[in-house]
Amino acid sequence: MYTPINQWAEDDRPREKFLLKGKSTLSDSELLAILIGSGSRNESAVQLCQRILASSENNLNTLGKMSVSQLMQFKGIGEAKAISIAAALELGRRRRAEDAIELKKITSSKAVFDIMQPIIGELPHEEFWVLYLNNSNKVIYKAQLSKGGITGTVVDIRIIFKIAFEQNATGLILSHNHPSGKLMASDADLKITKRIKEAGQTLEIQVLDHLIITENGYLSFQDEGIF
Repeated sequence: MYTPINQWAEDDRPREKFLLKGKSTLSDSELLAILIGSGSRNESAVQLCQRILASSENNLNTLGKMSVSQLMQFKGIGEAKAISIAAALELGRRRRAEDAIELKKITSSKAVFDIMQPIIGELPHEEFWVLYLNNSNKVIYKAQLSKGGITGTVVDIRIIFKIAFEQNATGLILSHNHPSGKLMASDADLKITKRIKEAGQTLEIQVLDHLIITENGYLSFQDEGIF
């Protein structure tokens, strides 16, 4: 039986629960319900958000990939509510990216993943990025070198090292994403890595690693011994 939120016990209402018990006590559906404010005639905001989350397998990353028009397919979600949900999830993604940027020093391949996953891990197309490091292995600059289709991208090695000289970088780390989710280096990946590494040796700029990034994991050429 449907009971409007304003008839719930006060400490069960999302806004009141947020104030009384703290934000960490709220479920994902309750937090989303605060965003949209109200449900429909037949279901509360929380019930509506539970239904939306269920369609995304209760995964916020999956929900974050939905467009405004896709969100509007749910009964009770108009354009304003859909934009509110999409905007909140985009803020969450940007927060993750900013938190990662604060990581000053690269001490492991996992540190590179933490920086790059929020940027390229969930993209539907491939992008190739380079992290530029100083003598202390601190990230001084990062750059997108190319953007391609679902299955590949083209990299201009000259631009990689032009930026390195402009930034006074002494080392760099390569990374690109696999939208397919496969953590396996292709022949093309291996060949371009070898060419960049050889160019770095000639120019005395150390190429430290190459990571393949997916939504949920990564492959480090250095860790795998294929670098």
